[in-house]
Amino acid sequence: MHKEGRKFVAIFAAIAVLLGLLWTPLFWIGAGVTVWCYYFFRDPVRVIPQQHGLVVSPADGIVSLIQDVVPEEGLGLGTEPLTRVSVFMNVFNCHVNRAPIAGKVLHIIYRHGKFVNASLDKASIHNERNSLTIEAPDGTRIGVVQIAGLVARRIVCFVKEGDSLHAGHRFGLIRFGSRLDVYLPKGVSPLVSVGQTAVAGETILADLADPARKRGGVAE
Repeated sequence: MHKEGRKFVAIFAAIAVLLGLLWTPLFWIGAGVTVWCYYFFRDPVRVIPQQHGLVVSPADGIVSLIQDVVPEEGLGLGTEPLTRVSVFMNVFNCHVNRAPIAGKVLHIIYRHGKFVNASLDKASIHNERNSLTIEAPDGTRIGVVQIAGLVARRIVCFVKEGDSLHAGHRFGLIRFGSRLDVYLPKGVSPLVSVGQTAVAGETILADLADPARKRGGVAE
C-alpha cells in the first residue's frame, strides 16, 4: 500500500469499529469499505520496459480518448495540435501515477476547477488538474496531466520542477477516480486503441524512436 493511503485506511477502520459498537452488521459494512480503501491505495511492483524511446502509460485504467488537440498553455509544447492519449481510472484501479518517459521535469502547473466525470472530453479543460512537462535527454518533451474526476477531490504530486525521473517513476496519485492525459510529440503515432486496458509503467503508449510505428491489431 502506498503511504498516502495509510491515514485513510486507519480512519475507515476506526469508523468501522465505532459502527460496530452501535450495531454489529454495520461493522462488517465498515470493514468491507476499509478493505476497499486498502485495495485502492495499493502500489504493486511493475516491470518497466527498458527500450530507449518508449512512452509508457502513466496510469492503470481504460484508454478512453485519443484525440489531436492543442495542449494547454504553460506546458511549452507549442500551439499546434498534438495527439493526446487519455487513460481513465475508476475507483477500483490502482491510482499511483508513473512517469511516461525518463527525463527532467520542466514545468508543473496546478489549476483549480470543477469535478465533472473524468471520462468526458471537457474534463481536460474544466476539471481540477495538475500538468507536468517532462523533457527527455534528447530534448523531446512529453506533457502529462493529472485530472481529478467526479469522485476525486485531491491531486497529489510527489515531484517538483527540476527533478529527474526514470520511466515508470512514481510521481503522484489522485484519490478516488480520475484521468491521466499524455501529449505525444508531433508526428508520433499511438500504439494503443480506445477501449484498451492500460497498466501504469508497463503498457507502451508510443515509440519515440520509431514515431511512424502504428498499432498492428484492432481492439475488439
